[in-house]
Amino acid sequence: MPIVKAVLGVVIGALAGYLWYRMVGCSTGACPLTANPYISTLYGALMGLAFSTM
Repeated sequence: MPIVKAVLGVVIGALAGYLWYRMVGCSTGACPLTANPYISTLYGALMGLAFSTM
């Protein structure tokens, strides 16, 4: 079950990262995390993994 928990954390984190990009984002393009959807999604996935393994 730890692998299922980690995968679920990554999926939820990636979704949250992408939604953060879509809802909040960065209109100027100067924000390193929220200006690019790929980076925002990857960062969310990593945070989801980190929180799911705690």
